[in-house]
Amino acid sequence: EVQLVEYGGGSVQAGGSLRLACVTSGYTFSRWCMGWFRQVPGKEREGVAGIDPDGTTDYADSVKGRFTISQDTTKKVVYLEMNNLRPEDTATYYCGADMPARCTAAYWSGPFGHRGQGTQVTVSS
Repeated sequence: EVQLVEYGGGSVQAGGSLRLACVTSGYTFSRWCMGWFRQVPGKEREGVAGIDPDGTTDYADSVKGRFTISQDTTKKVVYLEMNNLRPEDTATYYCGADMPARCTAAYWSGPFGHRGQGTQVTVSS
């Protein structure tokens, strides 16, 4: 059974940083596309970043240059380093795992893949 558990959310001021971690189990980590997406109540899900098994990354334009996705294949953990946070980054952040044809940030805007329970990120101005 695929299990994903997110950690690291919290409250920060604009300009601050947070690092999210997604601990995974139940599947062959090194063969799957991993990603992060976020959601605000009443709004559509937004794919933030994706990383494929060979480490190629992709980002939404809204976070490019500020967020970095990475993975530790030994520990089976995916990270999202978030810098220069803005109030509009406030959302619940989810980790996802799937095997799409292309592992892009946009893929994670759709209702696809396994997901964790989410972790709240709040950025105040």
